[in-house]
Amino acid sequence: MSSPATILSATAARHPSKPALVVGETVLTYSELAERAGRVAGALRERGIAPGDRVSIYAQNRWEWIVAYHGILRAGGVVNPINVMLTPEEVAFVLNDCGASAIVASHDKAPILLELAADVPSLRDVFSFDEPPPGVLAFADLMASDASPPEVAPEPGALCTIGYTSGTTGHPKGAMQSHLAVFLNCALTATMHVRTHEDTVVTALPAPHVYGNVAVNSIFMAGGTVVLMERFDPAGALALIEQHRATLFEGVPTMYAMMLAHPEIETADLSSLTRATVGGQTIATSTVEEWERRSGAPLIELWGMTEIAGLGTTHALYGPNVHGSIGTALPGIGVRVGGLEDPSATMPPGEPGELMVRGPIVMLGYFGNDAATKDAVEPDGWLHTGDVAVSDEHERFFIVDRRKDMIVTAGYNVYPAEIERVIATHPAVAMVAVGSRPDELKGELARAYVVLRPGTAATEQEMIDHCRPHLAAYKLPRSVAFVPDLPKTSTGKIMRRELHTLD
Repeated sequence: MSSPATILSATAARHPSKPALVVGETVLTYSELAERAGRVAGALRERGIAPGDRVSIYAQNRWEWIVAYHGILRAGGVVNPINVMLTPEEVAFVLNDCGASAIVASHDKAPILLELAADVPSLRDVFSFDEPPPGVLAFADLMASDASPPEVAPEPGALCTIGYTSGTTGHPKGAMQSHLAVFLNCALTATMHVRTHEDTVVTALPAPHVYGNVAVNSIFMAGGTVVLMERFDPAGALALIEQHRATLFEGVPTMYAMMLAHPEIETADLSSLTRATVGGQTIATSTVEEWERRSGAPLIELWGMTEIAGLGTTHALYGPNVHGSIGTALPGIGVRVGGLEDPSATMPPGEPGELMVRGPIVMLGYFGNDAATKDAVEPDGWLHTGDVAVSDEHERFFIVDRRKDMIVTAGYNVYPAEIERVIATHPAVAMVAVGSRPDELKGELARAYVVLRPGTAATEQEMIDHCRPHLAAYKLPRSVAFVPDLPKTSTGKIMRRELHTLD
């Protein structure tokens, strides 16, 4: 059955005593994980959760999050994963927008949800992963239930999850994903990266994010072991790779930059790694090369988005790993570079345009928002991604930048990612992000925000001079700010739109 609701039970039948999930000191086998998810499913049904009802999850990474996700799907519910960084106002919007019937959250979030409950008419139950405050139910009671797990056989095209976009402009939009889309994304990712039951993955990617979801469930599908960090920290990640003899690490560019800049990298044993993956944002080729030198394993770039339930492109493990490229389309998925002015046109190799995707992983649409759906998906099924890209003669793709992040300087288009890639090669740089500043004469100017590696020093002029041999004069950053850290999302992606707050 092409449904993520069946992944745990199918793998538990093959590897019942195999460790499936490790979070801190908690280790759950496949049979234990499937049994707990089944009990949650039965208890949710007894509490009136019917097939198609939306149930939200609002918490940091933890093993109970994974149980809740699979329990909700097993009950026939639709999972609404909520970013833990959302404000109460944003959470209320999401709950109302998707019509959530219940929500499961951590103890620190529960009081907020009780306050919001009166403003969310559809919300019947609030569950806490921890000791519940008055008025909140205990998730532990669901796991202790003796209710029989329901037999669920959702149609492949039925609604599986509603994942909300970051909402950089206006309200966030709920991307509706089918069971087939989520299942297929995990299956195709496992295939491209040759994930097997012998794999152990260490990851701190947030479970509510599609990249985190695929990182976890593609390994579950293969029968491997997931070591899930509650929060990322570079020393902790390096230690877990060594402790568990991990074969795979998955993260965003800032995670690799932070690990490489940490003193523990000098003594960390990464020899068990057979590959690692990176996505979420463009990554400097110099960072890829340094990680591969340190680990002895390929760092595989990938690209994806909420609207396609995870990945759209990546490199096959045994294929050419072209640094700077996000790889080729997943099998059976259409990917092309459309014209910036005419999306029906396909740009020739080397010519920039908007990356577009078509196929069974594309969302069903934005929940309750036909106008936004129409703007995002062409009548023939091609999805606008908002990423500017180029292709080569082998149908490999290269991200130039986010279309909305483009800086226009005196009529020239300047892409922050291009500047970031160059500055990141400076030996003193741990992390870098480029934003824009208004300018009366030229409209916008590029400004670089740099986090230096411990024990190093650099000047603004030195950074600008470092760029001169590699960038056209109009692309050079006009100023450089040295900062202790960069604003990040819950996934660790750098938020360019917040860079101005560092000035």
